[in-house]
Amino acid sequence: MNKLIKITLIGKTNSGKSTLINKIVGENISIINKKINTTQESLVGIKNYKDIQIIIYDTPGISFLKNSKPFNKILKLNLWSSIDEADILVYMIDILRFNYKHITQDIKKLSEVKKPILILFNKIDLIDKNEILPKIDLLKSIKNIKYFLSVSAKKNIGVHKFLTFIASQSYKSKWIYQDNEISNKDDIYITNECTRNAILKFLHKEIPYNVKIKNILFKYLKNNDLKIKQSIVLDNKRYKPIILGKKGNTIKRIREYSQKDIKSIINNNIHLYLQIDIKNAK
Repeated sequence: MNKLIKITLIGKTNSGKSTLINKIVGENISIINKKINTTQESLVGIKNYKDIQIIIYDTPGISFLKNSKPFNKILKLNLWSSIDEADILVYMIDILRFNYKHITQDIKKLSEVKKPILILFNKIDLIDKNEILPKIDLLKSIKNIKYFLSVSAKKNIGVHKFLTFIASQSYKSKWIYQDNEISNKDDIYITNECTRNAILKFLHKEIPYNVKIKNILFKYLKNNDLKIKQSIVLDNKRYKPIILGKKGNTIKRIREYSQKDIKSIINNNIHLYLQIDIKNAK
């Protein structure tokens, strides 16, 4: 009989959620960027571990919870939907940015759903190991925290131990996804995310994080190369010259970076073409 366990990764922006999910599934399925809430949609990563299927929900950074802007309402909906699906809530903490007050506030809010909470310290490679235990002792006073673990998602330290623990909490159930699936998102979504990530990498401060990428063409050629055409959809024409850059140098860098990223995921030669479209010209 197969087993199943569903977890939701929660934490402040840049706590390392996307890095961890990519490391677990073995491919870049979730956008990694230091810009706030680059993970806009709830994304599912799937890890089949022996006879156990581990389903991991990656969520937007929890930093937006007190913000009432319309876009943040969508993020909230995605977050709480993922929390509702989970068996265990994994609250990730960037150990370099440990803030007891903020953690307490978040855990209090998460406790409303009455699900076990696992505190996962990340970036432990950047501190002295002796600094971890006092932080655990401090957090033990908070109700509803059931487990504590630590990792360095980027350096792949403690990730196997984390997976082994999550697997130990599994229960008998049919698998939700097929054996060869690693995400609920298709290749078009993931390749779009590669380009969005490239834009945020090179234009971190100049471009809003909710820039949209739309697929126009996704076609395998006779030689098995993949031809992709994408539209960078902007809601304000003033961003167009920023993305183009001087003599088109910036969009060239974006295209080359995204194309290389896509090739590493798809394992085919990639021919990527980008265009810029203005949704509502201003």
